[in-house]
Amino acid sequence: MVQKASGENGPDQFLAVGRIVRPQGRHGEVVAEILTDFPVRFQALRQALLEEPGGVRRAVAVERTWLHQGRVVLKFSGVDSIDTASRLRGCHILIGHEERMPLPPHSYYLWELEGCRVLAVCQGAQREVGTVTEVESTGGVDLLHVATPHGEVLIPLAQAICTKIDVSGKTIVIDPPEDLLELNEGL
Repeated sequence: MVQKASGENGPDQFLAVGRIVRPQGRHGEVVAEILTDFPVRFQALRQALLEEPGGVRRAVAVERTWLHQGRVVLKFSGVDSIDTASRLRGCHILIGHEERMPLPPHSYYLWELEGCRVLAVCQGAQREVGTVTEVESTGGVDLLHVATPHGEVLIPLAQAICTKIDVSGKTIVIDPPEDLLELNEGL
């Protein structure tokens, strides 16, 4: 299983878990789009970084949060008016990479797969295929975009094909169906 975590910044030391869309109420609260597969994380959020669209980051204390209509409402310390809250529009809410939610076995964040070496095991022999450059969410089985010496190859991220994934070792071992690697080379 792969967690989309679309707002997560991958190998950066911070993960985006929300994006502020507008002020809420008269006391400086903001409404944020949820960019994590784990909205429950906001209940315990007490510290975060705000990243402005230009990339400037600043630490903020979180006074309280609550979920409302598929979004999260947050109250930050020192943000006490509609005007101040309005200036936060477009900011990303970041948490430390080490604060990411642990996943169950055989589950991965998509960004963890980028940069992995792909090794194919065919008839007992192992050979290097290439490196994952992107993981495409398709709404069904995700696709690994793998750069090879002969062009790009698309490999379904299915357990029957991707038999071993080691994100710490940055390797994915595949057992591809016959002609899969040749079928879409150079697309």
